[in-house]
Amino acid sequence: MDLHAGVIVVTGAASGLGAATCTWLAAQGATVFGIDKADDAPGGAYASADVCDEVALLAALKEASAMGPLRAAVHCAGIVASAKILGQEGPAPLEDFRRVVEVNLVGSFNLLRLASALMADTPLRGEERGVVVLTSSIAAYEGQVGQAAYAAAKAGVAGLVLPAARELARHAVRVVGIAPGIMDTPIMARMPQTLRDGLAANVPYPRRLGTGEEFARLAQHAIENHYLNGEVIRLDGGLRMPPR
Repeated sequence: MDLHAGVIVVTGAASGLGAATCTWLAAQGATVFGIDKADDAPGGAYASADVCDEVALLAALKEASAMGPLRAAVHCAGIVASAKILGQEGPAPLEDFRRVVEVNLVGSFNLLRLASALMADTPLRGEERGVVVLTSSIAAYEGQVGQAAYAAAKAGVAGLVLPAARELARHAVRVVGIAPGIMDTPIMARMPQTLRDGLAANVPYPRRLGTGEEFARLAQHAIENHYLNGEVIRLDGGLRMPPR
């Protein structure tokens, strides 16, 4: 899909990978519409909405569509949480597990279903109508101790990509996933430098944390490459996470 063919929606737009994607795509001349629970985001027009709220999210997507045909959606909204299944205080609270799955997996599906419905009603642009890029994680494949909820949710996102791509093919809508490794986000920036250095040392090459721009560049490629569909791409410098 041509970056300039219509509107590109980015969720989780106020910070981290979402903010980096908004900034990068806007710098390439794309019309970017950010969605987040926060009050503002970089890179263009913006609406406040919870990705788990179908009414609010649909309203935000329709607001974006008023600017032009919705051609791409990059879903970066999510939360990170850690808790042992059996901790010192007993079993992990069920509500905590449910919340992580709700935001990371159900939120992804909510964006996918609503955005693809709007794309399916747009005219063809060359071979396609639109593309949805979902964010999984390498935790989907090598979840560490304490990541049960997060790994399960991100594995669900990874598992969603192929059946969604197969189903939406008849509407000429592609679905692609990105599974980032350890990325240098604002959350990571608050960690001690010694911890950051230790995490980076585990990455085979390049031996550092990934950047938001590298994620955004891959999202751009997923949007522009018409033959990329139904695949989850790891962006991790060759890292395979250890158990702890």
